[in-house]
Formats: sequence, C-alpha cells, structure tokens
Amino acid sequence: MSIPFYKYQGTGNDFVMIDNRQHIFSKNDTKLVKQLCDRKFGIGADGLILLENHEDQDFTMVYYNADGNPSSMCGNGGRCIVAFAQELGVIKNSTTFEAIDGLHEAYIKDGLVHLKMQDVSEIKEYEDHLFLDTGSPHHVQWVNDIEHYDVKSNGAALRYGPLYGKAGSNINFVEATTEGFRLRTYERGVEDETLSCGTGATAVALAIHKQGKVSHTSIPLQVEGGNLKIEFEPEGVGYKNIFLIGPAQKVFEGVWRD
Repeated sequence: MSIPFYKYQGTGNDFVMIDNRQHIFSKNDTKLVKQLCDRKFGIGADGLILLENHEDQDFTMVYYNADGNPSSMCGNGGRCIVAFAQELGVIKNSTTFEAIDGLHEAYIKDGLVHLKMQDVSEIKEYEDHLFLDTGSPHHVQWVNDIEHYDVKSNGAALRYGPLYGKAGSNINFVEATTEGFRLRTYERGVEDETLSCGTGATAVALAIHKQGKVSHTSIPLQVEGGNLKIEFEPEGVGYKNIFLIGPAQKVFEGVWRD
C-alpha cells in the first residue's frame, strides 16, 4: 500500500496531510493513523488530517489526534489544511470548508492564514481558571514563571482530574510578559505539551479580554512555536467574528509504503 502524504506545520503544531478525495485512505484505520503520527516508527506529527470532497463547499476536513482517534476541531490544523488546499489547487486565496464543528471561512493574505472560528456564546469563570469551547474544550489558567512551569505534569493532572472526567479537556497555562502574553498548552489526544494549539490560543485570547486584562480586540500571543494573533468582536456575554491568524507551511512530502 502506497499513500502519498504531505507534512505541514503551523507555529510548530505539525500534521500529516493526505489528499483523500479519491478515498485512498481508510477513515476507520485508527491504528495506521497512530502509526503515521508516531515520531519513532512513523512520519511523526501531532495529528493527521484528511482533505475530502464536499457536496457544496470547497472541501471537508477530517481530523485525528496523534493517538489515532477522531477529535474535535483543531485550529492550527484548520490553517494548515487551507494552505494544503491551495497547494493542491483546490482553492485560490479564500475558501469555505466543513470541519467537525461546522463550516469555516478562511483566506490567505501576506503569507498568513486567517481562519474564522466558531462563535463563542459563553465563558465560564471560576476562582482559579476559566473554561470555554472554541471548537474544542479549553481550560485557561494563569501561572507564574511559565518558562519553567511543568506543563506536562500539571496539564495531565488537570486533563485527567475530576474537573473534566473521562472526556477531558485541553489545558492552557498563560502569563503576562513584557512582550504581551505567553501561552503553553497540554493537548488531550497528544497527551503532552505541543508547540502551539490554535483553539487554545483562541480560548486564551478571549479569556484575556473577558477578564478585562486588555480592551482591544486584536491580541497577539507568543506560543512555543512562534506567534499567533486572534481578532474578534464581543457580543453580549460571548464573541463573534473570531479569526485565528498565523503562518502555515509545508515541511516536506513523501510516500508511505506499508
């Protein structure tokens, strides 16, 4: 079996991308997904994404976590599949596509992918954290000395703890810095810290605004793999017209032979 693939990354969040418009890849083969994402015995990635045909829109995005399981929306993966679709000639500079959480609009300008995220209707505020869903569930917590913070241990404890039960949540730690805000994320499904998480960055930006730490509606964030920007409009207790903005680059392409 030969499967052509592409490797993409968005601020260090990396993905195996497969053009599945001709159904060359079985969506039920979660064992193969896990193998392809394995960094020792496979290609290596935080997730795998299939680009498939859609009856009415430009394409469909099918996303799997590195553990082989289908998952909720991935923001950086969404940006990467837009760049991938342009590479394949499926789109030019703008698109509307379907993901697991519904339709998304996106466009590419000056080398950056602008991905419209789903509206957020509610942000829950607790004594020591916030919780919101930006296509995936996110816990947002302020910490000190984020440079040396044990993201993996503390993130896993919260992800598997009583707050979120079996389903779990992505866990984001954030700190204000002299340059703005720095974010580190523990991702469920990867079960480790990733260099960037798009839905996490979106969640953190909205949480920052919700808590009144900034008044402007365009927030740059420093993630471990680079820089992202989130733009949005407040609406009641929630937010609309939310855009996740950042680079998405092809790293290499190849053929997987099993």
